[in-house]
Amino acid sequence: MNTIDHRVQGLNNDEVPADWPAISEAEVAWLRERFAQLQGAGTVQWHSPRPMSAAAIVGGTSGRYFIKRHHRHVRTAVTLGEEHRFIAHLGAAGVPVVKVLQDRDGVTALEQGDWTYEVHAVAEGEDLYRDAPSWTPLTVLDQAHEAGRMLARLHQASAGYHAPQRSTHMLVARDDLLRSDDPIAMLERDFRQRPALADYLSHKPWRQSLEQGVLPWHAGLAARLQAEPRLWAHNDWHVSNLLWKREGDATVVASVFDFGLASPTSALFDLATAIERNAVAWLQLERGMEAVHVATALALLEGYRQQRPLSARQVQLLADLLPVVHFDFALSEVEYFHGATGSTANADVAWHDFLLGHARWFGTRDGQALLDALRAAA
Repeated sequence: MNTIDHRVQGLNNDEVPADWPAISEAEVAWLRERFAQLQGAGTVQWHSPRPMSAAAIVGGTSGRYFIKRHHRHVRTAVTLGEEHRFIAHLGAAGVPVVKVLQDRDGVTALEQGDWTYEVHAVAEGEDLYRDAPSWTPLTVLDQAHEAGRMLARLHQASAGYHAPQRSTHMLVARDDLLRSDDPIAMLERDFRQRPALADYLSHKPWRQSLEQGVLPWHAGLAARLQAEPRLWAHNDWHVSNLLWKREGDATVVASVFDFGLASPTSALFDLATAIERNAVAWLQLERGMEAVHVATALALLEGYRQQRPLSARQVQLLADLLPVVHFDFALSEVEYFHGATGSTANADVAWHDFLLGHARWFGTRDGQALLDALRAAA
């Protein structure tokens, strides 16, 4: 497609060749014919270092715009539309989300060949964490508190939104397995629609691995989650998906973006994901408790509860969700790497290090210290 030497963030916070080619000037020209807002858009000003899609910023006569391109095996126009309708609902309810543009025919997701495109207005705010990988902890406690407060605002707005489950498992975070009394049986049923995942796991003692390493954390969760209503959630609440601005002496969230993992889960699932994403240096666990940012976790929780109160029972459930909140998404990453990019090595990282490794870590002294701190906050 083009010859740009595009490199992105790897799974070890390193820089690696991109799985997907960078967005080209020819693609911008094609989109310019479809989006009136892109008139005058030419040279790409910036290429995103995020690895699982290609994205770029271009300048047009009326402003700067963010173009994102997905392979059709990862997102179709239909699956992107599910995200866009949720974003539109949140925006109408007052959440500061990015604006998704419509083309000349009123369409927000376009397909051409192997690719699916979406275009956003560049949102208000400063991207303080533009180059931060997803597992970089948040250490500024005021920002953690504000991130928790904004997440609660999003959940309050989402309560009025009702739509079916996502039509894909690929790179989407769900809690279906957590709500199931028998996650292994549910996963086996899903294999018919997830051949890449089924193929990968067919070479692993996966049932035994889950029964020993993951499902002990799941014991009793399904029944307890029945009291938590389904709620469309962001499901990837890391500070690199927020833009910031100053208001007086405070730094507050100006915009929320990247709803790629969004689906109907629950408020507690989303908050647990935020704590997992922001409070543990997953790639530096050898540092012991220095890799665990308990104060960040508590600041996220406190900011959230100031906006949307939680009962003591819910905080206890929040802590118990943490060791397995990544369960479904880790499997979707296995599916993505094995099926969409053909990287068995990366699929192995998602299976061994992410899915099994994260659950195992919560049984260590350091993982237990984080869970105990959250339980004590109830």
